[in-house]
Amino acid sequence: MRMRPAIVALAAVFVVAATPAPASARVPKGFVGMMADGPIFGSHVNLAHQLDVMVASGVESLRVTFNWAGAQPFATFAGVPVAQRSSFQDVGGVPTQWSAIDNVVRLAAERGLTVLPVVIYAPAWDAVPPASAGSPPAATAPYADFMTALVDRYGPRGTFWTDNPQIPKDPIRMWQIWNEPNLIAYWSAQPSVEGYVKLLSAAHAAVKAADPGAKVVLAGLTNYSWEYLAQIYKVPGVRKLFDIAAVHPYTAMPQGVIEIIGLNRRVMNRNGDAHKPILVTETGWPSSLGKVPANQDYGFATTEAGQARDIAALLPLLAAARRRLDLLGFYLYTWIGHEYPGAYTFNYSGLFSFEFNRVLATPAYGAFRRGALALEGCRKKGTLATVCVEPR
Repeated sequence: MRMRPAIVALAAVFVVAATPAPASARVPKGFVGMMADGPIFGSHVNLAHQLDVMVASGVESLRVTFNWAGAQPFATFAGVPVAQRSSFQDVGGVPTQWSAIDNVVRLAAERGLTVLPVVIYAPAWDAVPPASAGSPPAATAPYADFMTALVDRYGPRGTFWTDNPQIPKDPIRMWQIWNEPNLIAYWSAQPSVEGYVKLLSAAHAAVKAADPGAKVVLAGLTNYSWEYLAQIYKVPGVRKLFDIAAVHPYTAMPQGVIEIIGLNRRVMNRNGDAHKPILVTETGWPSSLGKVPANQDYGFATTEAGQARDIAALLPLLAAARRRLDLLGFYLYTWIGHEYPGAYTFNYSGLFSFEFNRVLATPAYGAFRRGALALEGCRKKGTLATVCVEPR
């Protein structure tokens, strides 16, 4: 699960579906998204079933970590244990294990779910320091090479699609470069603006060379996100390095989410990027009030009832502000949380909780489902995320 050590200040280019949105829809296809992390990928959870439930609940886009360290844990084949070598492919001389990412992409494509990858976590062989999960890359070229490999596998001409012709082709056209570099948990070398922009530049060049039509998404920024964004804009030429900005507006009140997006929009407008859209790549509330020490709830933790109430209020606010803020969509954090005594605050953010190897719905799940389907003008979804079988 995620780490968030700082206190928050305030208390997609998507695949176009063949079928039009219902006339009563308030948002375009792909507007409603969900973050998938933590227990959903554990051995005790049926990922395929959970994605089916997402589809039925109105989720049309999936944000998921593409773990660079997991895919390329070794710099060369000399470091790979002999017993493991058969599971790796040679990608530009770097042993690469695609199975985990392949599985997510396959399951999403079969359900018509758009995938937004957030590509993070440097392997020890290209991390400073190598022992920290939040270590940034020591050099940008290996990350750029991995981005090229990802586009070559999952982009429009990707080998994944040619190798698996039975899977509905749904190439990834949008790539998010890292996560929350303004936090030490994800970028241990602070301040991080200069280093992050160097990584962004290398990744942008790699993605555009492999797929000129792909969109590069800035890392999701949290806490005083608008201030960090303003610092990014001070770097000469940075406007050319991303197509979509991203924000993680965690705050106490639903209206505060809109206000934070607006603060980021103002920074973009002042810097000549009024034409660029914004994605909310994470937002939500942990229902950890009373379950964690008061000094660990960040000032916006709530109860399960409060979480459901806030989500119900937020969804129509996002739809209402969509055009004014040029908002492409949002991803709620998160589908399944991992709740246990002593757990971290954000472990309580799920629409479902994972307790004693069981997945249990929280009140927030019903609130999200009702709100998402209402935004899409749909009473019932079928087996594909973008198809409403019973319009409102």
